[in-house]
Amino acid sequence: MSLNPPNLRPDLAPKAKIDANDRVDVRDGQPKIGMVSLGCPKALVDSERILTRLRAEGYAISPDYAGADAVIVNTCGFLDSAKAESLEAIGEALNENGRVIVTGCLGAEEDYIRGTHPSVLAVTGPHQYEQVLDAVHQAVPPSPDPFMDLLPARGISLTPRHYSYLKISEGCNHKCKFCIIPDMRGKLASRPAHAVLREAEKLVEAGVRELLVISQDTSAYGLDRKYDLNPWKDREVRSHITDLARELGGMDAWIRLHYVYPYPHVRDLIPLMADGLVLPYLDIPFQHAHPDVLRRMARPAAGSKTLDEIAAWRNVCPDITLRSTFIVGYPGETEEEFQTLLDWLDEAQLDRVGCFKYENVDGARSNALPDHVAEEVKEERWHRFMERSQAISAAKLAAKVGSRLEVIVDEVDDEAATCRTKADAPEIDGNLFIDEGFEELKPGDIVRVEVDEASEYDLWGRVV
Repeated sequence: MSLNPPNLRPDLAPKAKIDANDRVDVRDGQPKIGMVSLGCPKALVDSERILTRLRAEGYAISPDYAGADAVIVNTCGFLDSAKAESLEAIGEALNENGRVIVTGCLGAEEDYIRGTHPSVLAVTGPHQYEQVLDAVHQAVPPSPDPFMDLLPARGISLTPRHYSYLKISEGCNHKCKFCIIPDMRGKLASRPAHAVLREAEKLVEAGVRELLVISQDTSAYGLDRKYDLNPWKDREVRSHITDLARELGGMDAWIRLHYVYPYPHVRDLIPLMADGLVLPYLDIPFQHAHPDVLRRMARPAAGSKTLDEIAAWRNVCPDITLRSTFIVGYPGETEEEFQTLLDWLDEAQLDRVGCFKYENVDGARSNALPDHVAEEVKEERWHRFMERSQAISAAKLAAKVGSRLEVIVDEVDDEAATCRTKADAPEIDGNLFIDEGFEELKPGDIVRVEVDEASEYDLWGRVV
């Protein structure tokens, strides 16, 4: 039984290291590189791209520090706690290996990194693939005869083989006061639709059963490209999230959308979910509910009637799962404003909820706001918020007992098969466990189960 709630800090994904299963047989003397990847799934995709390029150049991938000629640490710098975790990971790599190249969001603050770890070999910023490769070449020269056939069809993957993140854009055009992501990753830069679709098709051909569509602002995808039309299978596909989602929905895989802002055109995605082309799942960062707090945050959805939108979505697709994240203790948040958030949560009845306490971030405009909330008040409000959201989650999951659901198998061990329903994304949501008759299942299988037990965050069931 899982006693752990969903990840309450969804922007800080668990640290990923190279899985030994991704290692290939290589000739003696071939240079080997290790990787530690921190932060969100978008950073994980960056790590996969770097490793795929290195593998194509003849480098081997080491699953441990001892076997690596150098280690790349892909950092997160979104919050102070994330920066501390990144510095700790860099220190661990230095202690265990000694030859460390730093990249990622915290890499934009080279002086900050070198102030703690002056011996790192090189520091580069986020999605600076060429600079990372240059640093690797300088630290560990490539083999003069790279094995191009070592590159797998899917490329290097830091996720299980049956699901993969599909990044559709970089950067963000919003100017939320608590966030420095646009400063670190730049303005919105959407990938052409044909490039995204080609990558998705290759992933599905390689055995991926679930594609998790990610970006900093998925619903803004293509807006920077205007009406840029791209050829795809003898027809044109507009670089727009609705068109892209429709095309992805024609592939033999689950399609899950993350980081979707509640723009009006999101309504056009809901019929695709009702028709089964896209999973009925929206990961949508509301952050707060009180209009004054949203204005202080400079949130793009500050004026929208989100409860009306939620009702309209559910009217079109009753099975839709809504996931969101919230900040408590934002500067100036009063008890009345926080109570508005709790009341809104009761009315919205969101299915999956994450919450974190506000933290100052170097360079964020929210640092200069007046009336910062005391830490003990943030803590107390966080607990009250989580109690409310946990009660909602428990009631919603209890209502699923007796129903039949499709699940995807993530892991099978001696005791149970760990699965996810269409309502659950990897790492951040709950699980469904099958503890009887699971022996023939394998990761990536999609099977139908009957739910026979529920807790606050997880389900149990049997194959039917």
